[in-house]
Amino acid sequence: MRPEDRRGVAARDLVPKGAGDGPIEIIDYDPSWPAYYVAECERLAPLLPGTRISHIGSTAVPGLAAKPVIDMIALVDDLDANIIALMQRAGYQLPARFNASLVHRRFLCYPTAIYRTHHLHIVDEREDMDQCLRFRDSLRADPELAAEYAALKRALAARFRGDREGYTEAKSRFIKDADSRGAGGGVIGP
Repeated sequence: MRPEDRRGVAARDLVPKGAGDGPIEIIDYDPSWPAYYVAECERLAPLLPGTRISHIGSTAVPGLAAKPVIDMIALVDDLDANIIALMQRAGYQLPARFNASLVHRRFLCYPTAIYRTHHLHIVDEREDMDQCLRFRDSLRADPELAAEYAALKRALAARFRGDREGYTEAKSRFIKDADSRGAGGGVIGP
């Protein structure tokens, strides 16, 4: 199978596994998540030439339960110029409700803001990306930390069922504590 055919198959397979605006659902790790990331990264590469797109969040940690949405991050020089191309040519959406208070970061959703299979965090400060990568790497390296995080996410999903902002804020406390223990940081969005 040609690479472009594999990308199309991976993207179509992910659609029923995405997350909508309904209740927050944490599911067991899906070993196909890395392939979905690779397929999307390859699709976006022509729109972000020379830009490193990294897989972050729980779907980037083997064995970790997560919302079924692939989180990615990219460091760019100009947030607005890149967002226009991503929205017009790649079909991403820039939901105002998730971006209203963001500084040096934009949060894009694909295929829609209401039903998402991918989140793309565009940042213009390296430290924002580095924090997310450190936290991901800490979860990959420390099974105890990953298990603690999975348990927290399941509890928070039950507690905040339809309150994504509350869920994200509650997770951020764990991430900040992990950062203060030397484990990284960076809040991953809705």
